[in-house]
Amino acid sequence: MLESLDWLVLAAYFVLVFAIAIWSWATQGKSKQQSAEYFLAGRHAGWFVIGASLFASNIGAEHLIGLAGTGAASGVAVGQFEVLASLMLLILAWVFVPIYIKSGVFTMPEFLEKRYSPAARWYLAIVSIISYVLTKISVTVAAGGIVFESLMGISFWTGALIVVLGTGIYTIFGGLRAVLYTDMVQMFVFLISSGMIVVLGLKQLGGWDQMVALSGPDFMNMWKPISDPAFPWTGIILGAPILGIWYWCTDQFIVQRVLSGRNLNHARGGAVFAGFLKLLPLFLFVIPGLIAHGLHKQGFFNLETPDQALPLLMATVLPVGLKGVAVAGLLAALMSSLSSVFNSCSALITCDVYKKLKPRASDKQLVIVGQVSTAALVVFGLLWIPVIKSISGQLYQYLQSVQAYISPPIAAVFLLGVLWTRANSIGAISALWLGFVLGMGRLILELNKSWLTPGSFFHWFAEINFLHFAFFLFVLCSLLQIVLSLVINEPKKDISFTKITRQTSGKSSVLVPGLSVLLLACVASIWLYFS
Repeated sequence: MLESLDWLVLAAYFVLVFAIAIWSWATQGKSKQQSAEYFLAGRHAGWFVIGASLFASNIGAEHLIGLAGTGAASGVAVGQFEVLASLMLLILAWVFVPIYIKSGVFTMPEFLEKRYSPAARWYLAIVSIISYVLTKISVTVAAGGIVFESLMGISFWTGALIVVLGTGIYTIFGGLRAVLYTDMVQMFVFLISSGMIVVLGLKQLGGWDQMVALSGPDFMNMWKPISDPAFPWTGIILGAPILGIWYWCTDQFIVQRVLSGRNLNHARGGAVFAGFLKLLPLFLFVIPGLIAHGLHKQGFFNLETPDQALPLLMATVLPVGLKGVAVAGLLAALMSSLSSVFNSCSALITCDVYKKLKPRASDKQLVIVGQVSTAALVVFGLLWIPVIKSISGQLYQYLQSVQAYISPPIAAVFLLGVLWTRANSIGAISALWLGFVLGMGRLILELNKSWLTPGSFFHWFAEINFLHFAFFLFVLCSLLQIVLSLVINEPKKDISFTKITRQTSGKSSVLVPGLSVLLLACVASIWLYFS
């Protein structure tokens, strides 16, 4: 339980966050383009703020607890997704960012309309909004209630209410500018708190070498055999990058940050900076799980379930005061994710639904709709709490997997759209719907796997590793789009996306390419050490 000094630290954290939010709101530009100010921070964000927000938006409280838990159960292999994210951010920086900046879009569905057709825009907008509401918002709200209940002695309902209302207020009034700057502060809070846990945990355990000895070679190897049910090396090489391209290069939740860059160099530099930050979770979030595993072996505490790794470690190694910093880190991760999804989802609702239905809406009306949309999402987050509590853990896990099953076709149409001028709208919408049908079919079969005959095709289809499934679905959707694009001729778009890439490829400062090469070297070094 927390003591008085810990509560003072938490109070100071909330004061700091709201002070930053108020400052960012008060210093908003008075541009006539109010919607650009609200949804894209006036397109004036610098590389440091962009990179920090990319990182902070991605890290949630469930992320911290889940990575530590998986680390305690199976070792460092789960860190592959974090390391691979660094490579995906390089792809975002060098392949997608020039095209997004040049096209001047507000949202990813808007980009699909410019590249393909209104039908593609509607598909991505509706799928994204539904998935944000049912997965990102709900899981973050639930995680907030659990953090308050398990670590602070406050009821689940009260904790969830504090998180949703507190985050919603500054997101509604401050827009993306408030989100970006609070993300930057929150990044420092949870990096510092996680760093303290690692340092003090290793000290308690006896150092890094002792952790390695207690973990064993299997726990310290990131590369697992093909037969591994969770992290087969084939899935990591073939399937994980597909999900990574979708999430880091095409998802509004992430890409909205680079769209806010003041120019190409800052947008690209922010993505590269975030790539370096994404190397940290392996050491700050996964390694605590291995430390907890080692302390369990040494008899310091009894690790009954893997997800207890981080809470038990915090309770064991952190003194009074620092526990408050650690809980503030969890809340920072939680609030940064929630504010980002609130703002991104309201951008989709405003720009891709309302503006399409009301094309003559004024800039001021769009901002008001964005604020109302955010408020509606806050209310929904509160109303969704009883549903979260009533859904079984297994079914909720399957709901989270929806995004993994719908992402390969989205990744396919974006990649082909930016790399191949012949890719057309008929091929794109056909690939999207084929991927949706097969992805939802996989989900339904997985939910009803106990009714399927072992050894049958449908049983195999339901059991195939999801990373392998993602790769096969991506290839299938890509082939369909390629064939239809070759067979069916459509008028070419006014914008030549390959031409944009050529025009902008030489406009980066020398520093960013050099840092990109350094990032590649860091990834290679990590793979070599943990192998």
